[in-house]
Amino acid sequence: MLSFDAEGRWLTWFNPAFAPGTLYKRALDSRVLGRRQVGGTRRRWPTDEAEQWQVLTALWDTTAAAQAELASPLLGRALDWTPARLRAERARFAAAYAPVSILPPDQYFAVVVQATRGCSWNRCTFCTFYRDRPFSVQAPDAFAAHLQAVAELLGEGARLRRSIFLADGNALMLSNRKLLPLIAQARAAFPGREVHGFLDVFTGSRKTVADWRELRGAGVRRVYLGLETGHDPLLAWLDKPGSAAQATELIHDLKAAGLNVAPIFMTGVGGQTYAAAHLADTLRLLERLPLSTGDLVYLSPFVEHGDYAARAREHGVLPLTITEREAQAAALREFLKTHKPGVQVARYDIEEFLY
Repeated sequence: MLSFDAEGRWLTWFNPAFAPGTLYKRALDSRVLGRRQVGGTRRRWPTDEAEQWQVLTALWDTTAAAQAELASPLLGRALDWTPARLRAERARFAAAYAPVSILPPDQYFAVVVQATRGCSWNRCTFCTFYRDRPFSVQAPDAFAAHLQAVAELLGEGARLRRSIFLADGNALMLSNRKLLPLIAQARAAFPGREVHGFLDVFTGSRKTVADWRELRGAGVRRVYLGLETGHDPLLAWLDKPGSAAQATELIHDLKAAGLNVAPIFMTGVGGQTYAAAHLADTLRLLERLPLSTGDLVYLSPFVEHGDYAARAREHGVLPLTITEREAQAAALREFLKTHKPGVQVARYDIEEFLY
């Protein structure tokens, strides 16, 4: 099974004759991610240079064999994308983007536009996504050049991408005076698409319902919030600003403005020390949230990043087993299924991310 964008660049490839049970995915910069089931557990890995070249070469050969039989216009375009030409996409990607560090899974096929770079907080112990760049806001002229570079990079492949994701970490925290012109630029460059973006509770709480209604009128539809947990002492231990009470008030405001929300919770964070309180207070928080059809709750298996490991060792916080972490996720899923009908629940595995 092969999939391509309208430019002819391959996206996914599954070929049992080449690598039994393995699905390969290609990022816009032609990095390749492999994924397969091993002993009932899904394993994934970024390929090294040698494996990438092997995959690209074998895939081109497979495409050529298919084209000899099918004479497809799309496959004809795909054959123009030799392994060397696909490798060269790295330079074009780097010219258009700062690193795209993370996205919500339902936005992997969005048009990502970087209205901001980095994260305005950037001190959570568990996160290293934006440590390589200071927080900055794109000036209108620079943003226009960025949008042009993104459009040239995507080409006809933009047809696959039905939404706009306003990056980086919490771009929606900008004042509406700064944010609205950037949204207008993005929607003019990529028309017919609604806007989505990350927001943190601490800065998001500064906006009023009227502010959020104004953003909805400008095309914003869903706001993604990294709540992580409903247990305030765990948030403090993670150096994550905000509280469960602030999260509740903010989501009430967002819903009152007609926006959909996607709160994100980490299963397993805080290890054995916080496990009971993390689950209990997260359930209490979910009970208070006015979630409805169109909203999405993400459950993200915790992966140690940044300063978290050192702090856990210092404080004697032992990790949960996979079974214990999955039990947390199951309890949250069951609660949502029973008490929040119509709300989608999905897994958010950061190790699967590829843009």
